[in-house]
Amino acid sequence: MFDDYITLGRSGLRVSRMALGSFNFGGGHDWELAPADAHAIIDRYRALGGNFIDSANIYGSGEAEGIIGDHFAASSARDSMVIATKFTNNVQPGDPNGGGAHRKSIVRACERSLRRLRTDYIDLFWMHMWDKATPIEESLRALDDLVSQGKVLHIGFSNVPAWKVTEAHCLAAFRGYSPVVALQLQYSLLERNIEAELVPMAQAYGIGICPWSPLKSGALSARFTRETIAGASGGRAALARRSLDERGFAIVDTVIGIARIRGSTSAQVALAWLRQQPCVASILLGADSMAELEENGATSGITLDAEELATLDAVSRPALRYPLDLVNRGPGAIYGGTRINGVAADGGGHIR
Repeated sequence: MFDDYITLGRSGLRVSRMALGSFNFGGGHDWELAPADAHAIIDRYRALGGNFIDSANIYGSGEAEGIIGDHFAASSARDSMVIATKFTNNVQPGDPNGGGAHRKSIVRACERSLRRLRTDYIDLFWMHMWDKATPIEESLRALDDLVSQGKVLHIGFSNVPAWKVTEAHCLAAFRGYSPVVALQLQYSLLERNIEAELVPMAQAYGIGICPWSPLKSGALSARFTRETIAGASGGRAALARRSLDERGFAIVDTVIGIARIRGSTSAQVALAWLRQQPCVASILLGADSMAELEENGATSGITLDAEELATLDAVSRPALRYPLDLVNRGPGAIYGGTRINGVAADGGGHIR
């Protein structure tokens, strides 16, 4: 179920095509898992072949990393797992150096995560978001030093614009720093904006994409209806409500229709679509229960056909703004009516 592995970007690191996210581990909120429940979810994920667990220094105010650390310290299975965590968010209010992507913050965050995770190395260390106040070369050099010290094995970025990732990629190649091998980005049928710049960039540079919020806070699992969304409560309902306008519900309705024909669930169809998108390496699942984990894991046996993919693409396709809308009409002016690399254009300049 989770024993389908892929190498992450241009690295040799093998990870499950579906990772276990720990955003809901600990913390005491009504939507978060108690430690015992989180341990049970980890056990089941591993039993089904999963090897990739993702966390962050701010999840559960640090408790998520502690739960993961306690689990693998007790099971002695740490080396068989790929454990990822993140830095950047400020965990010390009032301290300007308590967060960010500068050297002091990166080093301190790494040391604290290592202690909470009860390990001597982090497989994948993510920059949680771009820190505009820090030169990217400082971030890359600090991360490269951690790799040289063996405290971090691979580097990834999350929530960083394409032009900044490109700068980091080129700078790392020029200076011989450890490269950015993966991007953790919000991506789903209800959030496809990364297709404008980030996906083509990832394709060009061989960077793997790890989507977060693949079901858009439960919206794509058909958890909410037009009648219930307004009165739905809880943190995830508030997040789902943002995307469930009439267009959003049209997308959900299409997913439900395909799921009914297939005899699968809406969540499985949405995840199957995502798994079949370019550069998607490992999808981050946030399971609230054992049943949800196994339902989502069953997606590994589902492959959508060309007609289903085209239907989902048509209802959810994002509007591309200038200059990409113009670039996509370029073959009409450039190719002279011929077909190049499988791409042609009709008389109006539209790609076909």
